[in-house]
This record gives sequence, structure tokens and C-alpha cells, in this order.
Amino acid sequence: MIKKFNVRKLVLVFADIFIIIVSGIVVNYILSFVLPGASEANRGLLYSIVINLILCIFFMFVEGIYTRLWRYFNIKDYLAGGLAMILGFFSGYIVSLILQTHQKIIFTLLYFITATAGVLLFRFIFKRTFLDLTEVGRAEAYVRTLIVGAGNAGRMILTEIQNARFDENSPTRNILPVCFVDDDITKLRTKFDGIEVVGTCPEIPKICTDYEIDEIIVALPSCEEEEKRKILDYCSATECKIKVIPYLSELLFDEKHTQLITQAKEIKIEDLLGRKPIEFNKEEIQNLIKGKICMVTGGGGSIGSELVRQIAKYEPKQIIIVDIYENNAYDIQQELVLEYGSKLNFVTLISSIRDYDKMDVIFSKYRPQLVFHAAAHKHVPLMETVPEEAVKNNIFGTFNVATLAEFYKADKFVMISTDKAVNPTNVMGATKRACEMIIQYKAQTSRHTEFVTTRFGNVLGSNGSVIPLFRRQIESGSPVTVTHPDIIRYFMTIPEAVSLVLEAGAMAKGGEIFVLDMGAPVKITTLAENLIRMYGKVPYKDVKIVFTGLRPGEKLFEELLMDEEGLKSTDNKKIFIGNQIKIDASEMLSKLEILRDAAESNDSEKTVEILNDLVPTFKHKI
Repeated sequence: MIKKFNVRKLVLVFADIFIIIVSGIVVNYILSFVLPGASEANRGLLYSIVINLILCIFFMFVEGIYTRLWRYFNIKDYLAGGLAMILGFFSGYIVSLILQTHQKIIFTLLYFITATAGVLLFRFIFKRTFLDLTEVGRAEAYVRTLIVGAGNAGRMILTEIQNARFDENSPTRNILPVCFVDDDITKLRTKFDGIEVVGTCPEIPKICTDYEIDEIIVALPSCEEEEKRKILDYCSATECKIKVIPYLSELLFDEKHTQLITQAKEIKIEDLLGRKPIEFNKEEIQNLIKGKICMVTGGGGSIGSELVRQIAKYEPKQIIIVDIYENNAYDIQQELVLEYGSKLNFVTLISSIRDYDKMDVIFSKYRPQLVFHAAAHKHVPLMETVPEEAVKNNIFGTFNVATLAEFYKADKFVMISTDKAVNPTNVMGATKRACEMIIQYKAQTSRHTEFVTTRFGNVLGSNGSVIPLFRRQIESGSPVTVTHPDIIRYFMTIPEAVSLVLEAGAMAKGGEIFVLDMGAPVKITTLAENLIRMYGKVPYKDVKIVFTGLRPGEKLFEELLMDEEGLKSTDNKKIFIGNQIKIDASEMLSKLEILRDAAESNDSEKTVEILNDLVPTFKHKI
């Protein structure tokens, strides 16, 4: 009780008592000079003050004025205080009539105006001065917080926050719970430890404005994925910082994790994808990797480096990192040194997959058992300007690595493809479709190596993806550029993409194209708006969004399957296998020879013409 009704609340009660008493005395004193007949006699004044005082304080308690967060009174709190004073004085006048003490109307009216102004003005002054001197002067300021969910998790967080106020070392002691929201209408207007459920989730943007909320904690660990996405959409429409309590399966309670609130994580852009992160079979991946020599081409890139990180966790015999860009290769090399020291056997090689002889030396020396092929030119507009380079690197680099993997009898070869390979409209997508055809051809003819393709959509945070670009634009104060208002894409996180690659490798029997169920497609404009809000800014007001028009070869939407591929399920409900398509080996090899000649001669138009012929689904203006 002492904790809930602390010293500062007692200060307000005694201040109200003092103001109401003094107001009555002052008003009566002034009236005795100005309008002598309107002033109260001593006994009548005493009765009036006592009656009004008792009833005003009573209605203050009824209205919850002393349990409200008086530190940050807003307009609604002032109105509630004014209403309590009206009810107090009105009831006081009625009581005086009943008791026949007969308060004079002019005195009562002036008394009400003076006392009400004094009570509300004191709160305003108390907020602006006393708090500034005693609390805001501290290094940290209070963070006004809205808790989404008034269930067990929300109430547990509230208790933890309130207990933390008495712990000088608690990192959460400056969190100030203002109110709850909950979609259970039976909880509306109910209070938990003095904190009220003020509305439902769709009202979050308005509530955050009305209550001057700084931070939102989403305390719904058992919420369904779709419902949670909607709630996060409401939250991201505010300028508040957003934290999310993890799903029940992800919560930890041990010696290091004794509280729920400390496990709240800041919302990330991937939380807006509309689905829970994909879960993978770690035991299968462990069986695939442990004790094996693993090669990762493009091992310094965003996907390749994450492949290296995850492979390293599963006790490989050795990791061979191959990349042409030395800066990225150096970064992942140093990261592994810091993480594992001499415990991890790995080698970093600066080499190009285009160089067959050099790759032959590497395969001959290291004899990789598992090959993860992530090296590729992936930037759509850039590859439109130099299609021959995309062909040299993506198609013939892949052919080199796949051929050597087969020759040196690697157990498995896993190629990373893209949704842009489906019915491609750009050179990059067409080259990746040609790579898929090469891998399926190899799967048909290889006696030892199992060849498999993994296909997924855009990867959040990867090199060349929209998120890093949007972040740079927002941080620099530039407008955010989106190609088209209606453009949509499928998205996944880098760890998800890499886990798919590893599990696909574990599942592979040869020739499959593994496709991830990536949930609903995301509108890029919405993604940009949410990211702007996550920076605490207002889209179109603080940060402009400029539509620049579709780039060469760019689609409004991407597909994950070709019509003829179909789908069949796997043990993982989120992973599907596209049916294998029979490849005419002699025809494909013949066309590849012609394509190589065109690319080597740096004839862009001829290269695109032959690429159109090689990939039947490729539709490109020559």
C-alpha cells in the first residue's frame, strides 16, 4: 500500500486540502470587502469549507485522480480533476441545503472557481518545476510505456517494472507504465495495480498520441502470427519505440534470465514480414556438416558469410571460403578468428569461380565433400548493362564449380538461386535460371554427387537489398526511393535463407529445387513506411518517399515456382520441392557453347539473344 500510495501522492492530497481551505478563506475575505452581504459568517464559512473539502477529496478518489500518473498529467487528467471538483462543490451545495447551512450562491461559485484553478494549477506547476528539479535532472528520464496485452505476461511485466523502481541498479527502473490495451473487451476500463486498460489494439496510434507514449511493449507471447503482425502494424503507425516479448517457445527462465521484461527485444524490420521465423531441423543439419570438409563460394557475401557462420557451429572438419572480393573475405576471416581462434579449421582463398584452372587447384588440394555455391552477380540493373559479365560469372562460373565438384566426387552440391529465375524478365534472373538448368542436368548425369538448388525471395539486409539502402537514405535525411507504389516482394531473413540452404542440403537426393513458403508478399512502399516509423519519423512528412519508376528488367511482383514445376511437401511444412524438369543435355550444352563465345567476345546484344534461346521462359527486349 505504501508503494502504491507513495509520498508524492500524499503531497498532492495535502496540497489539495490546503488549496481548498485557503481558497474558501480568501474568497470569503475578498467578498467581505467587495460585497459584504455575499460573505459567509464564521460558522457558515467553516461548514462550507468542511463540506466542500470532504466531498471534493472524495470525488478526487472516485475519479482516480490520486492513482493516475500525476507526474505526466495530460488534458484528460486535468478534465477528470475538474469534473471531480464540479461534483464535489455541486454535492456540497446540495448537502448544505439539506443541513440548512445555506451556502450563498455567489460565494459557492467563486469558491469553486478559485479552488479548481488552484488545484489544477498546482498540478501543472508541480509537474513543471518539482519534477524537473528532483527527477528529470537525473541522467535518465522516465519512459512513458504502453503495454499491449493485459494477460498474464502483461501483468507480470507491470509487476517487474514496479518492483524495479526500488532497485537503483535495475536497467528498467525508468520505465513508467501508463496504460494497457487489450482486445478482450471484458477487460476495458479495468485496472491492474492502478494501470488502466484504456482501449483495444486498433486504437494504439490514437492512445499513443493522447497519453504521450514513448515506448510500446507487446506482451503477447502466445499470440497467433497473423494477429501479432496486425498489432505490430498498429504499433509501427506510431512514432514510439517498440519492444516485443518473444514467443513462448523462445522465452528463457534460468539463473541469467529471471525476468520477462529483460527478454523484450526491439522490433526489427523482419518482425513485419507477417510470419514467425522458419524453424529448421538442426539435427539433420548437424548430421550433414559434422566432420565434413565444406566449401562456400562467395563466402564473404551476405549469404555466403552467414553460411560460413552457421556451418562453423556444426563442427565441420574444415571450411574453405572462396571469394573474389578480398575485403569481405577478410571480414569473415577475422570474425571467425575472434569467435573460434584455433578451434576452427578454415582457410580463406581469394579466387574467381570464372577461373577453371585455379578452381581445379583448390578442389584438388582440399577435396571438399560439401559445396555451397553462393557466388554470383545479383544486382538486376547493373547486369542489364553488362549481360556478358553476368553470363561469364553466373552461368559459366557455376558450370566450373559444378563440374569440379562432380569430378572430385563431392558428396553434395547446393546452389543458391532466386525467385527472379522464375519466368525471368531480366538478365540476372535468366542467368540464374540457366544455372538451375545446369544443376538439374548435373543431377541427371552425376553418379556420385547429389546436386540440388535452393530458391527463395529477397533477403533482408543482404548486399544490394532495399533495407540497407532505405536505412542510408533515412539516416542521411534523403528521400526514400521506391521504384513503384504497387511493387511487392517476398522476403526472408539471412539466417532463414541460410538455414534453408543447409536443410535442403541435408534433405537432398539430387535434382530438387527447394522452395521456401515465405508467407504473404510484402508491399515495398509499406516496408519503407514502417522502416521510417521505426526511426521515430513520420512518412511523407519527416521523410519523403519518392517513386522513381521500374528499373530495366524489374517486375512488379516475383514468383517462386514455374507453372510446370508443381509442388510436393517435405517433413518441414515450410519447405517444398519443385518437380524436376527433364533437361535435354545435348541441346543445352550446344547452346552453352554458343553463349560462351558470345560472352567472351563481349557482344552484349548477341549474348542476350542466345540467352533468350537457352532459357525458354526468358522474355527480354533485345
